[in-house]
Amino acid sequence: MPRKPRIEIAGWYHIINRGVEQRIVFKEDDDYRYFIDLMCLHAKNYGITIHNYCLMNNHYHLLIETENENLSKFMRQINMNYAIYFNKKYKRSGHLWQGRYKSWYMTDEAYLYTLILYIEQNPIKAKIVKRIEDYPYSSAHQFLQAQQHHECLKKSWITQQYRGDTDAIKLFLDSAVDSGQLQELKKASSLLEASNTDKKPDEEKLKKMLSKANNTKERNTLILGAYQKGYSQHGIAKVLGLSQPTVNGIIKREMKNNAITIT
Repeated sequence: MPRKPRIEIAGWYHIINRGVEQRIVFKEDDDYRYFIDLMCLHAKNYGITIHNYCLMNNHYHLLIETENENLSKFMRQINMNYAIYFNKKYKRSGHLWQGRYKSWYMTDEAYLYTLILYIEQNPIKAKIVKRIEDYPYSSAHQFLQAQQHHECLKKSWITQQYRGDTDAIKLFLDSAVDSGQLQELKKASSLLEASNTDKKPDEEKLKKMLSKANNTKERNTLILGAYQKGYSQHGIAKVLGLSQPTVNGIIKREMKNNAITIT
């Protein structure tokens, strides 16, 4: 039986997509950056406003606004092009995404604040970072940390509302989510909760593994070993008290020094 076509009208949409079987779809810093670049490129091509986004390792959230009935075309370009990039890079084949993306049309502006906070606070819920601005793969990081925002965020609600007042943006994004409205949103759209990817037993095992290092060189070798065993860069950074970009740089250098290709 053919799938029912999506009914598309111009307006605000909350988009969720995740990896097939909840697998990781963003492994490295470059993967996140590539997806963000794709998103911004096609937002410009299709006349779409990106209001908020947050990329987690196995799923992503977008809050976008369309002017035309072209949501499916926009999302198809992003998901298809990223899947081609990912499969080629990691030498895999088959579907990357778990079916079609999910989208919900926002009919009530009263839920806007709750939805923005829900999206931006995902890394806090997942215990990846303690401060919302420290997670590099979200629009919150752009609003609060970046010297210059991505071009595709210039028309976002936060940019237009706060006009670069980072103190006011920080105060808003750190606000508590209205639990009543969040429950209503969950019932309406089955919002995907961010999972804590750093399970406690694994974290203890990781700590023990990394504690064997006597110097920086040995530490870096162990970092690469932990990464190759499947530990996330976020988890390694958390255990060592380093930033995720620092861990990413160490892994890249170690792989280059050892002539290793990621598969």
